[in-house]
Amino acid sequence: MTSDFLKYQAQTSTHPLAMEVSHAKGSYIYDTTNKQYLDFVAGVSACPLGHNHPKVVSAIKEQLDKYMHVMVYGEYAQQPAVALSKLIASQLPEPFEKTYLTNSGTEAIEGALKLAKRATGRSEIIAANKAYHGNTMGSMSVMGFEERKQAFRPLLPNVRFIDFNNSAHLNQITEHTACVILETIQGGAGFIEPTNGYLEKVRTRCTQVGALLILDEIQPGIGRTGKLFGFENYNCTPDIIVTGKGLGGGMPIGAFTASSALMDLLQDNPKLGHITTFGGHPVIAASALATLKEIIESRLMQQALEKEALFRKLLVHPLISEIRGKGLMLALILPDAEKVNHLILTAQNQGLILFWLLFEPKAVRITPPLTISNSEITEGCQTILDILDQIIDD
Repeated sequence: MTSDFLKYQAQTSTHPLAMEVSHAKGSYIYDTTNKQYLDFVAGVSACPLGHNHPKVVSAIKEQLDKYMHVMVYGEYAQQPAVALSKLIASQLPEPFEKTYLTNSGTEAIEGALKLAKRATGRSEIIAANKAYHGNTMGSMSVMGFEERKQAFRPLLPNVRFIDFNNSAHLNQITEHTACVILETIQGGAGFIEPTNGYLEKVRTRCTQVGALLILDEIQPGIGRTGKLFGFENYNCTPDIIVTGKGLGGGMPIGAFTASSALMDLLQDNPKLGHITTFGGHPVIAASALATLKEIIESRLMQQALEKEALFRKLLVHPLISEIRGKGLMLALILPDAEKVNHLILTAQNQGLILFWLLFEPKAVRITPPLTISNSEITEGCQTILDILDQIIDD
């Protein structure tokens, strides 16, 4: 299968990990030799309830027996999408009322950027250096990492960049600014949390000049930080919230949510201001609804903070200079990229899945399912410590 994978399926890098997957369940992925791998990555935060969670699988199968795709987005009332949108609204403060469901996080970013331009009549967008919001052309335009986008220019014009957590840069947000788009916690940059009331200050500045604030919750959202949405930790309410990844429970989804006053602008002038064929797909919406209900109704969000404390207690080592992030969105910071590569690749050989971050070569991603057990955390952390000990001995 690996040879066909490399021959027929387009690749994103020259050296994919190329594990041949057989099946997955709970906190484990199994390869075609039936070797099990403890998953500390959860599909890059996309599987908050682990793999093949029974409630999610049941919801998918039940919906499959009813109907799949029947009409382009927004024309027919379909119970899974309606119930999901209603549940999202119930978990958010006013004035968040309406959600637009998309196929992916990057598509939701595109919709949010369009909505901000439509609402303000302005064109300037301000984003953060080392930001990552997806890889379509609009999302790439607000990516704060030139090396990854220079080959694809020209991109959207009139995009400016500020440093995350640098309050001195906020005067660059002016009456010409349509929106400021930020990750609530910077992901690709190394799981950088906002500090010193930074998001509050951005919120205040946006309000002063009439710019909209978009917060990208694609990674921090859906319970991973101990709150349903990461922004709830930082006393800041945006104008538009973008979600994805974990919302689908392992199925492809994205969403952007705002007030009715804002979202209704996509209905007219022009009509069909944002359209998609498969957004709100009933099977995917059913998976998302089951996922969101389980996270809200269980203790998983509270346990995310307890499990964070366990990770921090166990992962003490001379080669770990820092553990960044919040809840089960954590990054180990090692001395250099070489040691990061050695840890991730050796861990996979030993049955533990770790992963890289996009722009911080010294970081190791730890974003396990919220359902991971304390014993599984202990087991995986011991593997990490053993490998780091070997690095020192060598």
